[in-house]
Order: sequence, then structure tokens, then C-alpha cells
Amino acid sequence: MATSIYIDGRYEKLHPSWHAEDSHWKAQKVLAMLRKNQLEPGIICEVGCGAGGILLALRANLSHKCNLVGYEISPQAYLRCMDRPYDGVHFVLGDFLEEPVRDIDLLLCMDVVEHVADYLGFLRKVRARGRLKMFHVPLDLSSQSILRKVPEAVRRSAGHLHYFTRALFFDALQENGYRVVDWTYTPAAIDLPARSLAMAFAKWPRKLLFKLSPELATRMLGGYSLLVLAE
Repeated sequence: MATSIYIDGRYEKLHPSWHAEDSHWKAQKVLAMLRKNQLEPGIICEVGCGAGGILLALRANLSHKCNLVGYEISPQAYLRCMDRPYDGVHFVLGDFLEEPVRDIDLLLCMDVVEHVADYLGFLRKVRARGRLKMFHVPLDLSSQSILRKVPEAVRRSAGHLHYFTRALFFDALQENGYRVVDWTYTPAAIDLPARSLAMAFAKWPRKLLFKLSPELATRMLGGYSLLVLAE
């Protein structure tokens, strides 16, 4: 899917909520990573902020000295952002990479990389645009996901153009000059409400196998995403 799907309204027809129901959960993962690494950023910028839910949730939990900015290329999503004004959060309709380089403490890319056609070029460009970067990417590649044709399904339904394992995404970061500061798996398929009966039944096997071996669980059963703090 080309970038136009996010501009001409097709993506909003597929996902009318712009995944707002997941925003609080994602924000909590960002906050946990910041606290774990004792970080208090003064400026946080999110690329591809959707309806703005993550930034609004962060605003409610961070010092008011922290300024938050969200960039979004979709006019439809941007209108939703503007319907939810909040002091200390500023939204911009436009391509972040076309903006002048700013002094940013933390750059957020939450479920964005997999949508970008030239994701390696994207990683190269954003590397110089923030002191620290935090990436959240779904791990669409697992034994069961391939058997169930999940990559093909999320390409059609969610606009995913690239599919990762932890090792593949780490390789992409290393090839583009990043140093991983910290990382963790995030259990989206376990924490969030199941979207199907099959996903509901898969929660316990995923949870049990993850306790035994996180790497084996993500590679065999999937259902996890990757949160990475890098510089």
C-alpha cells in the first residue's frame, strides 16, 4: 500500500478509530521504558501520531516542563487530533522528515516503521533528528503467523509493508548506525482485548511459552511486539 492510503481516507475506512483504543497501553509501555532508564525528556516528538492518543496519555503522566509534538500526514487523523486539544501538546499536519531539524530529546515511532515503503531510508533519516529514539514494531513473523498467512492479512488490512523478528529489526538498526540502549517485548495479544476467538484461545499458550522462553514464544506463536530505545 502506498502512502496515499493514509491521505485519501482509505485507511480511516479500514480503521475508523485510528487504533485509539490501544493508545493508553502503548503510552504505559513508553513511560515504563523512560522510568527504567531514568529519563526525563524535555521535548518528545512522535512521528505518525495518528489521532494523538499516545501523546495525550503521556501528557497526563509527565512533567508539565515536557513539551510534546505530534506529526501526522493523514488529514483525517489530524482532524481527530485537533478535536482533542490539550495544554503542552502540539500537533502538526505534515511529513516530519520534511521539517527543519529540531532539538528533540526523544523521538517516538510507535507502529510506524512497518508502514514506510523505504523503511531503511526512514531509519537513516530519523537517526539524526533526536538524541534518543523509541521504536515499537509488531513482530509479524512467527511460525504460526506464516502458517495462518498473517503477513498477507496485515498487508491488506493494516498496510504493513515489512515484517520483522527481533533479530531482523536489530540488524536494520545496526546497519543504520544505531546503538540499542534498552529493549523489551510487549504482549499486545495478551494484554489487549482479543479481536477474534482464535486470538482469545491463543493467549494462554503464548503466555506460558513466553515464561519458558521469550525468544521461542515470539518466533513460534507470535502475538508480541518489540519496544526499542536506541541512540
